[in-house]
Amino acid sequence: MSQKRANTTVITEFLLMGFPDAWMLQVLYAVLFFLIYLTALMGNLLIVTLTITDQHLQAPMYFFLRNLSWIDICYISVTVPKSITNSLTNSHSISFVGCASQVFLVMFFAGTEYALLIVMSYDRYAAICHPLHYESVMNRGACLQMVVASWLSGCVYGSVHVSGTFSVTFCGPNLVNQFFCDIPSLLTMACPGEQILEYAFIIASCCFAFACFILMVVSYVYIFSAVLSIPSSQGRFKTFSTCMPHLTVVTLFLSSGFTAYLGSASKSSSSLNLFMSVLYSLLPPTLNPIIYSLRNRDVKVALGKLFSGKFLSKM
Repeated sequence: MSQKRANTTVITEFLLMGFPDAWMLQVLYAVLFFLIYLTALMGNLLIVTLTITDQHLQAPMYFFLRNLSWIDICYISVTVPKSITNSLTNSHSISFVGCASQVFLVMFFAGTEYALLIVMSYDRYAAICHPLHYESVMNRGACLQMVVASWLSGCVYGSVHVSGTFSVTFCGPNLVNQFFCDIPSLLTMACPGEQILEYAFIIASCCFAFACFILMVVSYVYIFSAVLSIPSSQGRFKTFSTCMPHLTVVTLFLSSGFTAYLGSASKSSSSLNLFMSVLYSLLPPTLNPIIYSLRNRDVKVALGKLFSGKFLSKM
């Protein structure tokens, strides 16, 4: 016990050591991150603008899509601006409170996005399997309650994990081998035996997330059965096309997050872990608006009207 106390350090700040120390490489990373961040902001803000202004995008699906875009804006804004600032100023420090805030906000928005994706799968189930009751089931009040429940569940998810992560006693150096404070990297600095509570939270949340994933799979089994029962091939394609953006986003979100955390838990190189962290923290917020704009006919029509209207006004 005395040896453990001797190794315990009072940490007031962490050093984010994800990127190399070479100045030119840090500037290169900062420029790359800025371009990705700008793309994500513009794409998601465009989706928000379209779903607010276009009268044909007022269905529940687009209400959920608008909230998904807001989540993605917040999600990518938690980590990238701080990383860009650190790279340009050649500084690696983040305060203890700032690190805890990053952990909470990353888990908060990730949990909210997952909950919202489950809600969106239920929306597609109700629209395709029960079209006659769709308007009564997915009324404005019900949609608002589902979105609020998604944000609240994300808040609980973030609170649980930040309390579990920072309830540990840290031993050794305060070096985080990532460009932001993520849970696996922080747990490697914990004293032996101190990670049990957070590992229990991670296992419990994974079990709950897996149960929710099974519900999502079941809903799509019913959706596919309903689609296959449509007599015309054109009707089947049109109905199935409304599900493709959501399926693609779910696959991207789950596969990137699972790959990143599986890699962080393994004894892979720090550069590989960094790459996988970039994968799950930057890729979904950047690609989600592109996926929905390319695979959704109504969004493409709204985009065409928006840009043609701007062109005509300039003429």
